Amino acid sequence: MPILDRRHFLSLATLAAAAHTLPASAPAPAVSPGSLKLVFFTDTHIQPELQAGEGTALAMQKIRSLKPDLCIQGGDHCFDLAAVPRDRSLMLLDLYTKTEQTLNGIPIHHVIGNHDVFGRVPSTGVQPADPLYGKKAFEQRFNTKTYRSFDEKGYHIILLDSIQITPEREFDAMIDPVQLAWLAADLAATPAGTPMIVVSHVPLVSAAPQYSLPDDKAAKAAAYQALTNLHGFLVGNARQVIDLFEGHRVIAVLQGHTHINETVFWRDVPYITSGAVSGNWWRGSRWGTPEGFTVLELGAGAVHWRYETYGWKSPEPTPDPLPSIAHPTLSPA
Repeated sequence: MPILDRRHFLSLATLAAAAHTLPASAPAPAVSPGSLKLVFFTDTHIQPELQAGEGTALAMQKIRSLKPDLCIQGGDHCFDLAAVPRDRSLMLLDLYTKTEQTLNGIPIHHVIGNHDVFGRVPSTGVQPADPLYGKKAFEQRFNTKTYRSFDEKGYHIILLDSIQITPEREFDAMIDPVQLAWLAADLAATPAGTPMIVVSHVPLVSAAPQYSLPDDKAAKAAAYQALTNLHGFLVGNARQVIDLFEGHRVIAVLQGHTHINETVFWRDVPYITSGAVSGNWWRGSRWGTPEGFTVLELGAGAVHWRYETYGWKSPEPTPDPLPSIAHPTLSPA
């Protein structure tokens, strides 16, 4: 379970309980879905080093040129709020906020990532009593809850919080019980037949552990977490979440975290993991995936997607053991 202050915990529990007391009558009829262009960009990992601010701005300029109806930032806005002192974290948040203005008013929704948890690591000197500790900095800076849902042009979009903090201040990729109860109620309250998009920073479904490289730092960290009964690469209780999708029209699940471009189909649902804006943490491509983001075109309840690069060249690239590959323009029909 995550560490929560009493007031925040009680408010979440109250919301979940209220959701369970929704009237038993059937939801209102679904709104006919229209056309929607959505850009999903994730893992910007902004920092002053390696020209990451300039790279993020360049990606956002490319996104703006595509004229999307809205954007979703899939987590890990900065590098690294979890592990650096308070003053640097505030500087990083300011840098990200300033750089995001490049989108020039395009609506944007934010998902929390594991590197967005303020002062989680004890060596930062940040104490749990700090008013920004943990997820509070994310909620305050982006004026949002860590999980929520909204409707756009006949599509229901669900943003999940896959990041939990253990009592030992470790990171564990899980969907906590209060959030699971909220998700079940949210799905039940959505009109039957409504096409849904679900977003999670840490993947619910991915083949990344199957082809991770043995000398990769992220893979090693995930292996360590597995030894300590924590979850790093994938959401640990993903099956509980996926089972809730049964009987609902989930047309896509958007994911980040691994920095690779990948789509896995499970029960006819595409689990689309996007490559990172930062690539290999601003040092070139990541397992053959160059720096980029995912563009989704939705129409009449169907979804097509493509991976877009934006022309960034790292000033200090690290050789990628896997060559970059051509990315398909559209998803399978």
